[in-house]
Amino acid sequence: MTPRVREILSWYGADNPGVLTNMARVLNHGRLAGTGKVVILPVDQGFEHGPARSFAKNPNGYDPAYHASLAVESGCSAYAAPLGFIEAVARDYAGDIPLILKVNNSDTLFSNNAPCSAVTSSVDDALRLGCVGIGFTIYPGSSMRKQMYEEIAEASRRAKEAGLLVVIWSYARGEQLSKEGETAIDVIAYAAQIAAQLGAHFIKVKPPTAHIEQDEARKVYEAQGIQVSKLSDRAKHVVESCFNGKRVVIFSGGAAKGTEDVLAEVKDLAQGGAFGSIMGRNAFQRPKNEAIELLHAVMDLYVGNSQ
Repeated sequence: MTPRVREILSWYGADNPGVLTNMARVLNHGRLAGTGKVVILPVDQGFEHGPARSFAKNPNGYDPAYHASLAVESGCSAYAAPLGFIEAVARDYAGDIPLILKVNNSDTLFSNNAPCSAVTSSVDDALRLGCVGIGFTIYPGSSMRKQMYEEIAEASRRAKEAGLLVVIWSYARGEQLSKEGETAIDVIAYAAQIAAQLGAHFIKVKPPTAHIEQDEARKVYEAQGIQVSKLSDRAKHVVESCFNGKRVVIFSGGAAKGTEDVLAEVKDLAQGGAFGSIMGRNAFQRPKNEAIELLHAVMDLYVGNSQ
């Protein structure tokens, strides 16, 4: 156990040894083991966006085993997916890589201005499949947020009692937010803080833009001189918003983009103190050798900025 991992675990004083052990399993796995940084491969896109949109670009991705093997061969810290994908690989990859069960999901066959994911699996499923933790999406800004906050409160309580890690995907979205506002710096920082207050061990948010959505927030950002012009500054602010950096904050890879753009973004996030990335489409939509090369480059950027 490295001093950095011990330091991170010390921030979670309310948690039992089971939770801390599973957190350590993630922090001590793969190419980033012991650095305090993580890169996680998430593959919930088949459920969230549909199979063709997710896997047609690299048809190997239709096979659940492909993603588990990619996570293992690239040295990822963990692999996260919904119930079906985890069930398909849990036996064959038992012990090879920490698994995170995504216990709620949405689809694109029906949409409205009040997004709310359906609970699709449980803490019991995560335990049955040997997972280290659960993942859960919330949509701060949705008129359905009360239901989601109450669902994750219950799921988090049960997960922690069972010794499981809790990862919250916190994606601001709703009828009172503009499209630009969904990734605004004030909104992303707020969404991250909400996830921390809901008891998340790891918090996943999108990389923020320099846009400020809320007028009241803008007054404070300007009065206090909070720097938001550079992505590294914005990442620092988001991490600071999560208990002054005492919660693990990781950033999504977002829509597929070129290698140079991915690495430029990750470099700025790493310089801002991000704990890592959770990167799906930008990895698994490439041929495996290219995906591994990209993931290694991402990991190397975080190693260069490890504390």
